[in-house]
Amino acid sequence: MSETHETLSPQERSRVAWHISTYSPNNGGNCVEAGPLGDGSERVAVRHSHHPDAEVIVYTRAEWEAFTAGVRNGEFDFFPR
Repeated sequence: MSETHETLSPQERSRVAWHISTYSPNNGGNCVEAGPLGDGSERVAVRHSHHPDAEVIVYTRAEWEAFTAGVRNGEFDFFPR
C-alpha cells in the first residue's frame, strides 16, 4: 500500500464519517477510526481516536479493500488467542 499522509482541513475532517470498531475497548483503549473522505474520491482516512486533530493516513479504495480482505482472511492475526 502506498498511503498518503495528509493534513485535512477542518472542513474536510467534518465530511469524514468516522467509525470505530465495535470490538474496540470502551474503557479508553487506544483505537483507530476510519471513514470515507466524503468528497467523492473513494478514499478512506484513518486516524488515532485519542488524537483526532493529528495527521491522518489516506488510502485509495483499492488499498482499503485489499487491507480489509486481508483482515477478514486472518493475514493480520499477529497474536495467538
